[in-house]
Amino acid sequence: MVEPIFDFQFRLILIGDSTVGKSSLLKYFTDGKFAEVCDPTVGVDFFARLIEIQDGVRVKLQLWDTAGQERFRSITKSYYRNSVGVLIVYDITKRSSFEHLEDWIAEAKFYIEPHKAVYLIVGHKCDMEEQRAVTPKEGRQFARKHGLEYLETSAITGQNVEESFSGVAREVYRLMERGEIQIQEGWDGIKNGYSRPRESFQLEEGEPESGGCC
Repeated sequence: MVEPIFDFQFRLILIGDSTVGKSSLLKYFTDGKFAEVCDPTVGVDFFARLIEIQDGVRVKLQLWDTAGQERFRSITKSYYRNSVGVLIVYDITKRSSFEHLEDWIAEAKFYIEPHKAVYLIVGHKCDMEEQRAVTPKEGRQFARKHGLEYLETSAITGQNVEESFSGVAREVYRLMERGEIQIQEGWDGIKNGYSRPRESFQLEEGEPESGGCC
């Protein structure tokens, strides 16, 4: 018999302006704590975590952290195509990062289509309420305008970090069940999982028990 290590692999990408906190979000999600020091991403960085999106369904998330600086865009564009989930992150204390969301969405869809993906708008650093430059209402309205979901997160308090990633994964799986997203050869957005031999403590037929006396 075999026991699946995970049933599916989903590839998610984080995009958004530089310094909005994409790396901090990923490190909290994968390590469970805030990273006091977070060096700027150069090109693309990679993380991974196994989650259970519903009873008995385990998914490995391949998480790609992209640099927001313009000079790295030619590198990061090649990672869009094979993504089935996109977290578009802005900093609630930096209005310019919110104003650039339109460009990030357009760029992601341009490179991902004709493949289908799940998108989430993420307003990050919601622990910095006194410095807020974008209201929650504005974030929700923007997401609604584009037919997307919206969450505010904090890599310091952990607010909605888990839900951001697991929510995207659950929606991908829901669309898979409905046949709207499918595993396709040559596309790495979704892959089948891997299995390993199950450890068995049962005796083979006819094998004597060990460890007893007499």
